[in-house]
Amino acid sequence: MTATATASSNINTNTNTNTNTIHASELRHLRQADPEIRILDVRTGTEFESVHIPGSYNVPLDTLAEHVARVADLDHPVILVCQSGARASTAQAHLNRAGKSNLRVLEGGIGGWMAVGGETAKGREAWALERQVRGVAGSIVLTAILASLKFPKVRLLAGGVGFGLTFSAVTNTCAMGLLLGKLPYNRGPKCDLDSVLSQLST
Repeated sequence: MTATATASSNINTNTNTNTNTIHASELRHLRQADPEIRILDVRTGTEFESVHIPGSYNVPLDTLAEHVARVADLDHPVILVCQSGARASTAQAHLNRAGKSNLRVLEGGIGGWMAVGGETAKGREAWALERQVRGVAGSIVLTAILASLKFPKVRLLAGGVGFGLTFSAVTNTCAMGLLLGKLPYNRGPKCDLDSVLSQLST
């Protein structure tokens, strides 16, 4: 069996959603064995512009969710990447439900890739969406606590944010992140899905 065939087999045989991940160091070795491995980055366009794995393709999570059937039709095995792994896992769940099983999520996301010395392409620096969520949530809580010194009921807002963050952790979703991702400064260049799917299919 050739190195390329072995690499593709390693992706295709690991189809259990609960264990369907790949460590960054393993992905580095697979890319060396098979340069044609497809890497799909589901972060926002701005995050992707800031730093990404060379040769990867950007389809933001909200765009993927709207066109999941078209992405699921890809025959090639795909590695899903985001900032930490949460959005990639959500994308994997969408694609699994649409019938695509030859998927793996990069453990630790782009941060995990950089931690093992993986090659990156960098552009204009921007805050990752998870960092923006922490900043917004923290600011709301701090403001609510300070305001509650004069208006006690405002502290309920801080409690609401705390509940939202707990729910986000339990369900591995983030409503605030999805909302922030739709803001103009996060969207970056518009995703040309037809072009991306054409390149992924070759």
